[in-house]
Amino acid sequence: MKSFGFAATDANEPLVPYTFERRAPRANDVVMEILYSGVCHSDLHMARNDWTWTVYPLVPGHEIVGRVIETGSAVTRYRIGDHVAVGCMVDSCQSCDQCRRGEEQLCREGNTGTYNAPDRITGDITRGGYSKHLVVREEFACRVPDGLDISRVAPLLCAGITTYSPLRTWNVGPGSRVGVIGLGGLGHMAVKLASAMGAVVTVLSRTSDKADDARALGADRLLISTDEQAMADAQSSFDLIIDTVPVKHDLDLYTPLLDVDGTLVIVGQVGPMNPFNSVPLLLGRRRVAGSPIGGIRETQEMLDFCARKNALPDVEMIRMDEINEAFERMERADVRYRFVIDMASLKAAG
Repeated sequence: MKSFGFAATDANEPLVPYTFERRAPRANDVVMEILYSGVCHSDLHMARNDWTWTVYPLVPGHEIVGRVIETGSAVTRYRIGDHVAVGCMVDSCQSCDQCRRGEEQLCREGNTGTYNAPDRITGDITRGGYSKHLVVREEFACRVPDGLDISRVAPLLCAGITTYSPLRTWNVGPGSRVGVIGLGGLGHMAVKLASAMGAVVTVLSRTSDKADDARALGADRLLISTDEQAMADAQSSFDLIIDTVPVKHDLDLYTPLLDVDGTLVIVGQVGPMNPFNSVPLLLGRRRVAGSPIGGIRETQEMLDFCARKNALPDVEMIRMDEINEAFERMERADVRYRFVIDMASLKAAG
């Protein structure tokens, strides 16, 4: 089927209108008209080929909310008109031990990314949510719960599940002591979700500038990481720290803050980190871990949780023709806290 969107054609060029063919729907596929597409920092990285594996032309977007407009003959979960959401992956082998556990993000054969990945059957490169339509395997579409503001749901499909998954993996609940490093797209969702789970939440920041924002999002306090005395006083005071910093940085500042058996989970930086000192880990039986997105079952659980708790991202709505300006603003950290594209603007943008 013919579709239309915006694509990056080169690492040094802006995104431009792009017409392309979506694959024909299979028996277990749903076809959706995209209504809203979130703008993730990884979209910017991919467009600029920062990770060196971009295939051009690239249609980004893996935070997608839309309406079902067609279903394959074997589809049982959805009907035309249903609101569905798709995140960072659209397929997996479905047969390995991880897939059978509902951990498709850890598929032994590698999951199929929503964009910039070869289709498991045809080998064609997938195209993402900065477009009019999406064709997706039924199992990888989540239902948008009734009552959620669909214009704000899209960032939950990446920023939401990326922070929800480690909170669940490390059993955060009432009274858990959770630190969040960074208050951007990921960080603000980590604060909202941990607070909704009943945790005592602390935002770690280099300055006091974000104190009011942190409290408005649900944090109990702000810890200034450049204040040596405050950091010394906070040693051994966290059960879990969610590290959302998206660039190479120093972990030695933060590992002493973990209590015995505490864990610092990296969810932001993809790539090299500064060397770190093992002494705080050895002496305190502390851990440094990484976490990707969650599986489809956990993603649906997260959406249902957000509906119950009314935990939604703070977003700025933009038009499709504002995407290049949005990328520039993201590089300056000039967004509170996530851009969402109103895809109704796509036609006019082309």
